Amino acid sequence: MVDVWEDDYYLRVLPAGGDELVLLRVENRGTIDEPDVQISVQHGDEASASGAGVVQIVRMILGLDIDPEPIRVLGEAESKLRLTAMALRGMRPPRFPTLFEAFANVVPFQQVSLEAGLAITGRLVERFGRCVEVDGRSFHAFPTPGAVAESRLPTLRACGLSARKAESLRGIARSIASGELNGETIASMSTLDALRRLLELPGIGPWSAGLVLLRGLGRLDVFPSGDVGAERGLRSLLHLGPRAAFGRAVERFGDLRGYVYFYSLGSSLLAKGLIHPAPPAPRGRGSPAPRPRRSRAGA
Repeated sequence: MVDVWEDDYYLRVLPAGGDELVLLRVENRGTIDEPDVQISVQHGDEASASGAGVVQIVRMILGLDIDPEPIRVLGEAESKLRLTAMALRGMRPPRFPTLFEAFANVVPFQQVSLEAGLAITGRLVERFGRCVEVDGRSFHAFPTPGAVAESRLPTLRACGLSARKAESLRGIARSIASGELNGETIASMSTLDALRRLLELPGIGPWSAGLVLLRGLGRLDVFPSGDVGAERGLRSLLHLGPRAAFGRAVERFGDLRGYVYFYSLGSSLLAKGLIHPAPPAPRGRGSPAPRPRRSRAGA
């Protein structure tokens, strides 16, 4: 609902200062090996978008500044990952643009199925997120922490959250809105200290804290512990039996543990046909970081 993928485009509504919202369209007119990423404003003021730094925010969301080389390195170092590494060539780890969006994409998914978590998050977006209308279509921005901080618990529960999750998410929203919980402060901490800080929050356990660090702060040395789906996928990729020590298997990847997490997710998406394997790499070619170009609306 917030991140819209259609045809060869990525569409996303972002705040552009004050009450202004802009709808951006992202397109790669190049290839994996020679990216040509173009970002255009489809709705809203282009000057406001530029001043709010939305291009850099989009780069962060899509991981465009992350070096994809570790994907290749891991594939060469671990033979069991080689085929997956080839299929995911050029992949860059995505992340959420704000700390609150990360939490709001983690808390609803605690101990429920992926489908249930997506449905709850979708209802939160519909209830608390602003939207823009373009050509008869509605595009939603992700809710701000302030909007959720001011909500009533019954309203949050009507979105599908349990009482505990509703209290947890609203409490986190209030802490972020007040400045008590600050993304920049946490980003300046070591991974261990940041993990400890997040674990102090009501309703946040090791899995939630690890996922917020990985997807919200881009800590690619973190593999969220207790992620049943990711563990199942990685066990399959590495041919680990049910009694094999999973933690030890993950730890040997060191600072690349987060990449291994995305390997597991990518492998699952490939198996379901939701993404397609990358074409073979030309000899001697890598995947350079794409440089986006701005174009006018409708370009």
